[in-house]
Amino acid sequence: MAPASKPHPAVGALIARSHRLGADPRNTNYAGGNTSAKGTAPDPVTGAEIELMWVKGSGGDLGTLTEPGLAVLRLDRLRALTGVYPGVDREDEMVAAFDFCAHGKGGAAPSIDTAMHGLLDAAHVDHLHPDSGIALACAADGEALTKECFGDAVVWVPWRRPGFRLGLDIAAVHKAHPEAIGCVLGGHGITAWGATSEECEANSLRIIRTAETFLAQRGKAEPFGPELPGYVPLPAAERRSRAAALAPLLRGLASTDRPQVGHFTDSDTVLDFLARAEHPRLAALGTSCPDHFLRTKVRPLVLDLPPTAPLAEVATRLKELHARYRAEYAAYYRRHAAPDSPAMRGADPAIVLVPGVGMFSYGKDKQTARVAGEFYVNAVNVMRGAEAVSSYRPIEEAEKFRIEYWELEEAKLRRMPAPKPLATRIALVTGAGSGIGRAIARRLAAEGACVVVADLDGDSAAAVAQELGGPDTAVPVTVDVTSEEQVEAALEQALLAFGGVDLVVNNAGISISKPLLETTAADWDRQHAIMARGSFLVSREAARAMIAQGMGGDIVYIASKNAVFAGPNNIAYSATKADQAHQVRLLAAELGEHGIRVNGVNPDGVVRGSGIFAGGWGAQRAAVYGVPEEKLGEFYAQRTLLKREVLPEHVANAVFALTGGDLTHTTGLHVPVDAGVAAAFLR
Repeated sequence: MAPASKPHPAVGALIARSHRLGADPRNTNYAGGNTSAKGTAPDPVTGAEIELMWVKGSGGDLGTLTEPGLAVLRLDRLRALTGVYPGVDREDEMVAAFDFCAHGKGGAAPSIDTAMHGLLDAAHVDHLHPDSGIALACAADGEALTKECFGDAVVWVPWRRPGFRLGLDIAAVHKAHPEAIGCVLGGHGITAWGATSEECEANSLRIIRTAETFLAQRGKAEPFGPELPGYVPLPAAERRSRAAALAPLLRGLASTDRPQVGHFTDSDTVLDFLARAEHPRLAALGTSCPDHFLRTKVRPLVLDLPPTAPLAEVATRLKELHARYRAEYAAYYRRHAAPDSPAMRGADPAIVLVPGVGMFSYGKDKQTARVAGEFYVNAVNVMRGAEAVSSYRPIEEAEKFRIEYWELEEAKLRRMPAPKPLATRIALVTGAGSGIGRAIARRLAAEGACVVVADLDGDSAAAVAQELGGPDTAVPVTVDVTSEEQVEAALEQALLAFGGVDLVVNNAGISISKPLLETTAADWDRQHAIMARGSFLVSREAARAMIAQGMGGDIVYIASKNAVFAGPNNIAYSATKADQAHQVRLLAAELGEHGIRVNGVNPDGVVRGSGIFAGGWGAQRAAVYGVPEEKLGEFYAQRTLLKREVLPEHVANAVFALTGGDLTHTTGLHVPVDAGVAAAFLR
């Protein structure tokens, strides 16, 4: 038996080419397209040279492709499938057949486009979704325009659903047109080839850039028509404020079938499109490229009111349009569904367009929502290019349905891992730049939540947000919770970042430990402003958003054992903790009708990792109890029933227990996390 082979030289060149192509959004969209390379390598069993193909696997992204993301197939077996191909009506069966062509373990799962690469007699192949190429592919007279743009160098291939038959078609085009460097696929994208990796990449870029130049020089100046009176974009600050005001309502509507995370953009591309006379007609036609409408649905929901319309009128109209959208989507499903079609996945829009304000997009997580929005921007660019030189004509609705409810897509969804307990939930944690708040933010993010890391120290908040994974998982917000204006701004940032808010943790706080006679009015006011007033302000603004969403929610107060236990030299701190504890009861009673649960956690003795203890509270309490400050954690542990020290992570565990989905019928509860302090037992 021959020794295991080392990585093939073609693989490094393929990955480098993929990264270069995927790094430029003009070339292809996120996770769109695929690249391949062919070469010979020794059979690990016989040692004989065999022909192999490395091709980007299903679901991968060119810009971040790695070797494990490549499917590796034997070309002799792949090409032998032409002899057993059962025809278009049964071509989905060919995807399963790719598994029998795998070399060794085969690497990543082969995509539906594998045949396009393997049957084409070229060493290197790129299949991409550039806006310029799709503009030609979706133009009413795309075939003639392709000829005008490229001459004989690029061949038109009429629309065909991706699959084995399309691979046969492109192989035939390559054979019949040896002078061609690639083709434009009607309603889809482009494919280019070359004898070397460098030649293939050059041919791909030649097609893309030539099409860009052609559209710019040949096209009319205003393909979307004149500006609509009254539809010009609002000033930046005003439109973002309006977007934040609409975000909870829109997220609630978009989550009618299942909870969604949101994304907002007010890019110039979107705003200009929505300000033009032709946007209602073009938006109604929907997107075309399969990669686009799989993420954006066949068409968006478009508000038909100007940006200056009163908010109450806008909210009423959005609800009407949403009901109409759901009815029309259900009718679309019924028109095209066959007895063996997958069940309807949901009738809510993935894209909502608000003239003068921007675009809201939705998905199962932040990345999915963001990418959906990016794909609709691609679609707008395609419409612009097609309308500039012709008229935009996407593929037929029935074909869109066949792609959207393709059994192969359904199988891909079934392979997805089960969602984490807090998936789709959007959390805001105050005082999250350190200590208990940081531990809570980490736990919520680990359980699938999107997290707004709020803290008075903006640098600490930014560091924690970056630690949690960056803007698709966590965003930092600098906020002084004593300021009504800053709390409102913090909630606005949360709504713009993730579309809404579901879970709020009131953790921000300080500790002033003094005897009664040494406690000043300023001490009292500062302690209460941060914790009693701050918790009230945060809860009020969060509840406002939660009620508008109509999706319920959780508010958790990090109170204290001191809320129920009377100790010496602690009047300001303990009194405000008692205030917070009663806020839990009051809000639980008031907000229950909206499905909002309000609970508390009562920690004690959290010394290690605590920002409060590090800021002087530890030294003060150590002096009260007559122990060295470095021994304070041990002192607290020894006075408990369990003799265990309480850490920030233990408080975070309690927050998750209250919000993770098992205690759905619990509100108004305080959970002690104090290792057992009998004097603080709740009665």
